[in-house]
Amino acid sequence: MKVPVQSLLFADPREAADLAAFLGRLLHYDRAAAVRLQAGGGDALAVFGRPPSFEVLAIRTARLARPETLDVTVSAGELLESLDISGEGPGERGGALPAPVTGPPWTGVLPPRGPWREQAGLPGPDALRASLDAAVAEFRTRDEALPEEQRTRAERDRIGREIWSRPVGATELPLRAVHAAQSLGFLRADPGFPVSLFASGGWLRLRTPFGSVALRRDPVSGLGALALTVGHN
Repeated sequence: MKVPVQSLLFADPREAADLAAFLGRLLHYDRAAAVRLQAGGGDALAVFGRPPSFEVLAIRTARLARPETLDVTVSAGELLESLDISGEGPGERGGALPAPVTGPPWTGVLPPRGPWREQAGLPGPDALRASLDAAVAEFRTRDEALPEEQRTRAERDRIGREIWSRPVGATELPLRAVHAAQSLGFLRADPGFPVSLFASGGWLRLRTPFGSVALRRDPVSGLGALALTVGHN
């Protein structure tokens, strides 16, 4: 009889620290965030979360010290608290696995495993960051220009949706996916690191060495529904 996984042991202390940073960013947007953990019998752990502000799913992978098989949804906060990243003793490489929770609907939505095909037309990292800066500046300018009677949450949300739904470069990827990648620490200023866009069926995935964001393309109403991707960053 196989014993259920009760703890996570990472291949390197940095893996636990990077995962802790990712969980902290998720909790910044949702203090009650849940994450789905999957390992398919190898040493790669995939951690999926949904920052609600961006309407995408975020994926971070971590290397485990030994092959594991698990598929469970847990509290992001409890998982963060269980990780020992103090550098003191053997616990620095892992932590106890929290009790499962009933996950939100997105945790049960799984897209095809592939094949994932790289898409052309995605600007480079510097151009992506410049697009984000321009979008933020445009929002502030348009918000400040609103008459007092129109400066409502609904009007600000409308402006935000218009700006962040714009496609990036010559792709179908909405700008909000790039915004999510930067806010979650996936899109960094490190020189020379690759950023790629992939598609599989109705799904898109923006991938960097530090993590991925994914969402589903809706052939009727455009990009909008959430997606979950399984695999590497």
